[in-house]
Amino acid sequence: MDSRTPPEALTEMSPEERAVAQRRTRTVGYLLLVATSVGWGLNWPVTKHLLMELPPLSVRGLSGIIGAALLAVLALAFRQPLRVPRETWPRLVLLSFLNVTAWMALMGLALVYLPASEAAVMAYTMPVWASALAWPILGERISLLRVVAMAMAIAGLVALMGGGGIAASYAKLPGIALALSGAFLFALGTVFGKRWPLGLPPLTSAVWQILIGCLPVGLAGLLLEQPHFMALSSLGWTLFGYSIVVQFCVAYACWFAALQRLPASVAAIGTLLVPVIGVLASAAALGEPLGVAQIAALGFTIAGVVLASRS
Repeated sequence: MDSRTPPEALTEMSPEERAVAQRRTRTVGYLLLVATSVGWGLNWPVTKHLLMELPPLSVRGLSGIIGAALLAVLALAFRQPLRVPRETWPRLVLLSFLNVTAWMALMGLALVYLPASEAAVMAYTMPVWASALAWPILGERISLLRVVAMAMAIAGLVALMGGGGIAASYAKLPGIALALSGAFLFALGTVFGKRWPLGLPPLTSAVWQILIGCLPVGLAGLLLEQPHFMALSSLGWTLFGYSIVVQFCVAYACWFAALQRLPASVAAIGTLLVPVIGVLASAAALGEPLGVAQIAALGFTIAGVVLASRS
């Protein structure tokens, strides 16, 4: 069931009814955003373990292809057609490249040159790019409150990931360029998706974007990395299944649905919860440090996200 209120129905409502409908739509959008953040956040420790057993492009690309197939079955079960109008295909391919291919490939390769914490800090500069791009492309004015919220969330995130800044060196320059490029392209895809919406149901949109986006990544992994799936441990298979079902099926479907209900910059800022959840999950599952300073940074980041959602 699609809980969005059709635009034509809004025009037939009284101002009070319209305000209630819009609040309901935003509330659903926030819940979907939280589900996305939890799914992607827990994937940090999952992927960290998987990369000890499988190479990065194979993990990302092949799990996405399988996840897209499962999403297609889910879409058909909910009677959502998978047919895409001919005029929509150019936009669909472009958004698939920006939202999926670039993010999966560039972030995976950035980890070859950068520690995970530094790559994560750069990856989640994405809200900065999205907010900056939303002004000229979408006409979303950047209010002072939203700037403060974004600064709070970014500051908390930087403190959470190590505080003292990112130590750049010539050896790390390729990773820095890859991570920042991935963040910028994902932000561009987020804003383009709001400016020129596909007009597809969320599940249908997720199926095609993940499949089109992950197909070249998965093929590159098979050709260049030659993964050995038969050597996977039982835990590895379990985590690979999590990556398929939760990261792609659940989280991506929720992400595309949230984008249809929230301003692009608010949705982008909300994704700052992803590394927060990832650090908490890594501390619990992998024994990584989580002290007073980390907890304070978590609170600061969450406060920024909450403030952004109210701006």
